[in-house]
Amino acid sequence: MPEGHVIHGLAHRLNTEFGGKRVEVSSPQGRFAREAALLDGSTLERAEAWGKHLFITFDAPHPEHVVYIHLGLIGKLAVHPHAAPVGQVRLRITDERVAADLHGPQWCRLITEEECGAAVAKQGADPLRADADPQPVLDTVLRSRRSIGSLLMDQHLFAGVGNIYRAETLFRLGISPFTPGRDLDPETARETWADLVGLMRVGVERGRIDTVREEHTPEAMGRPPRKDDHGGEVYVYRREGQPCYVCGTPVRVQVMEGRNLFWCPTCQPE
Repeated sequence: MPEGHVIHGLAHRLNTEFGGKRVEVSSPQGRFAREAALLDGSTLERAEAWGKHLFITFDAPHPEHVVYIHLGLIGKLAVHPHAAPVGQVRLRITDERVAADLHGPQWCRLITEEECGAAVAKQGADPLRADADPQPVLDTVLRSRRSIGSLLMDQHLFAGVGNIYRAETLFRLGISPFTPGRDLDPETARETWADLVGLMRVGVERGRIDTVREEHTPEAMGRPPRKDDHGGEVYVYRREGQPCYVCGTPVRVQVMEGRNLFWCPTCQPE
């Protein structure tokens, strides 16, 4: 499932290509045809990301004029030069110069602004939003008996943070993922948020997740670049059994609440 930086990158691209422009909206696949017809010929006002959720607002004269998208595990939103649609395209937005095609989302719904507000209210603080207020989230963490590894994956707390950012931030700060939130000190909690903000901004800028510091890049260490479908240079994510770049200890993996958790037992002692 794409992490929050991907959704923010898509929102930025949609605003760049279509913001303030009248667009054609269709559903080549047909499953969103009724809703697309209500939006066709209207102006795309803005696209916004909240965590892993994307909201696209149009100026259509109907109560329902916000497209609410969650990509889920296999969904993709591709923005490309205009051409005939390929495959099962649920939603297409185009100005006949550029097209945005949505494939296989977990959901694509047409909702009202009130429903949009309700959906956003369920989200936690998003490290990539300038208007995010992390303090209530951090206060919750510092009272919780749950492990910080579990808390970081809770979208009602940390919107947009996924398995990769969870593993990498905890490694970078030397925090055991099994530490209960209430055992962290306030400064460590604030550092966790700040590190997420920095890493996820890099993700938006580069279009991939890079978390290693300069001294641990392939060039600095004289090692081959990482080869993985997720791309980017990371410390522990999907590196189980391989030596830690810092101490050499084999990286470990364990299932936590249905997701693989990666960590270094030496750099992140319990």
